[in-house]
Amino acid sequence: MLTNEEKTRYSKQIIMPEIGLSGQQKLQSARVLVIGAGGLGCPVLQYLTAAGVGTIGIADGDVVDLSNLQRQVLYTTADLGNSKASTAAARLRGLNPHVTLQVHPEFISNANVLDILYNYDIIVDGSDNFATRYLVSDACVLLNKPMVSGAIYKFEGQVSVFNYLEGPTYRCLFPEPPGTGESPNCADIGVVATLPGIVGTIQANEVIKMITGTGTVLSGKLLVVDTLTMQTDMFSFAANPANKNITALPYETEKTCTVPITQITYTDLLKKSASSTTVHIVDVREAEEHAIGNIGGINVPLSVLEKRYSDLNPTFDIVVYCASGTRSMHAARMLSEKGFANVFNLTGGISQLTL
Repeated sequence: MLTNEEKTRYSKQIIMPEIGLSGQQKLQSARVLVIGAGGLGCPVLQYLTAAGVGTIGIADGDVVDLSNLQRQVLYTTADLGNSKASTAAARLRGLNPHVTLQVHPEFISNANVLDILYNYDIIVDGSDNFATRYLVSDACVLLNKPMVSGAIYKFEGQVSVFNYLEGPTYRCLFPEPPGTGESPNCADIGVVATLPGIVGTIQANEVIKMITGTGTVLSGKLLVVDTLTMQTDMFSFAANPANKNITALPYETEKTCTVPITQITYTDLLKKSASSTTVHIVDVREAEEHAIGNIGGINVPLSVLEKRYSDLNPTFDIVVYCASGTRSMHAARMLSEKGFANVFNLTGGISQLTL
């Protein structure tokens, strides 16, 4: 039941016949999990909290980084180094004390995904990598839960709803994950500050529609928005019944994320280089980026590493780096899978350094 204070708080929703008091009570009873408290997760969490969703889970094992603040609007400079999930929950409690915030300060993995998703009605995916998206989608199929998906790329965003009322799953639209190096994220290619807010708000809107039974849900439809032109497109796709036949989580979807890679700091890299002549330092950024500034070594872009990895001596220690550590992690995994025994990834990339 809603208190008088809550009725006043949500009055602008309650007076709409499409939602009304019954719809607001449905929101109050709903349990929604938001995976990722980053660019997409921040607006999703803010609007679901403001709208009065009764229980909201926040799953994210990351901490606040300075580069996040351009678009992750729940955080401030004072939050640097703090848990995103815990910090977001504290801020959201100040926005709406009537909402229960449940914190899961961990990354979603095969080991925890079913346990975490089990107690929620709707799952919102705000992750930034394909391995997590496929894992969450498969878990939603196993648990028969709808998944609201959002993705961003520079100035373009996508939103869809999967596994809703026997509708298509994520694999019906994207049957297989991309190969190594084919899926750069915003750390590598950039994203305009406003785009996550636009896409995340649409995701939150889909959640509200699903809970209240209002409007047409983006099930079997992919909404694409280009913020440079403000053009929107809608693409329809059908369900493939074979994608419902999941009896266990397919661990191979995380293959590219489970190869153990040793991280190395810049300080330790300098020590290693000074004490050994058998170290390859490899910049996997594009040539234009390498020319602007680098820490030495050779430049073998990730985009051509598949063809040029034989340029490297497999008996050497291989240290790969990029701007943020993301592309270089892809490169390190690729080299490990090619049989390179001693591969290191420069922690945080060179964006943290003054060149």
